Parts: sequence; C-alpha cells; structure tokens
Amino acid sequence: MIEKINLEDYTGHITGMLPKGILLNTNADKFNSMVIGWGNIGTTWNMPTFVAYVRENRYSKECIDRTGEFSISIPIETHDANINKICGWQSGRDIDKVKEAGLTVCEPVELGTPGIKEYPITLECRVLHAMTLDISQLPEEIREKMYPKDVEGTYPMANRDAHTVYTAQIVNAYIIK
Repeated sequence: MIEKINLEDYTGHITGMLPKGILLNTNADKFNSMVIGWGNIGTTWNMPTFVAYVRENRYSKECIDRTGEFSISIPIETHDANINKICGWQSGRDIDKVKEAGLTVCEPVELGTPGIKEYPITLECRVLHAMTLDISQLPEEIREKMYPKDVEGTYPMANRDAHTVYTAQIVNAYIIK
C-alpha cells in the first residue's frame, strides 16, 4: 500500500538524509540499488526534479542510460547499516542486492522502477537530461579529493571516474506502507 505525499513537505527530510546515504534504484535487466550521498531536489524547467550524480563505471549508470528512469528511496528515521554497506560497496553486476541486503521491492506506481519498503519514501524519476561532469572545470581541491587519478574507477568511493549528472522529473512521490 502506498500513501501519496506532498513533495514540499519532505524536501528538508530528503536533503537531510542524503549525506548519510539514500538509495538510487534502477530496473533494467534486473533490479539494482545503489547508495548515493550527492544529489539535489528542487525545481527545474518549472517541474519538480531530482538531480543524481552517478560515476561512469557504475552498473546503475548503464541501467539508467538504458531505461531513462530511476527511483529514489529514503528512510523515514534511520539508515540500515547492512543495506548501506551492501548497496554502497558491492556492484549489482556481481551480486543480487535484493537477496544480499534483504530488500523488499515494491511495485512502482507510474514508471518501471520499484521502491524499497525498508526506505519507504519513494520518488519515481524520469530522466530529462544527462551530462558528463567536466572534472577539469572543478577547483583543484575538489578534483584531488573526489577524483584522485590513482584510484581505479571500480572503487566505490572517490575515484578517477567522472560523474554523469542526471536531471530527472519527479513524476510521483509516496510512502510505502
């Protein structure tokens, strides 16, 4: 069961939870969930949007590029350390995150990417624009810290891979009950 929400009532909560890690979900060949700590929620082109940053080597990027959509799942109160560990450090190419993290996948309402019952605040998002971040345009201290040249792109945290910046329309927002 879902309860539709007024997005404006939850934007502060979502931005507060983001640095601690929320889930970006994809559903191409199989369902996958990835922890993200960077993003923005707001208004772009007169519509509610979520902006997600996904490194070029991620399995999630392949899935978003194929489907043109993703969902975002946010906990109501606290993060689950096991979910964040598995979805943040493992690749969906190699494991079934639903099984390994004990996720309960719930049918989407409008698009094709489900949400997660354990992180019940759900945003269904349709990509409007994608752009590869030009790392050379960033201040040197950010480049050195977030994009170290000597760290392989498969490392799940700061590495040499650029991000693709996805601006996506939030087409539905609800809580999974």
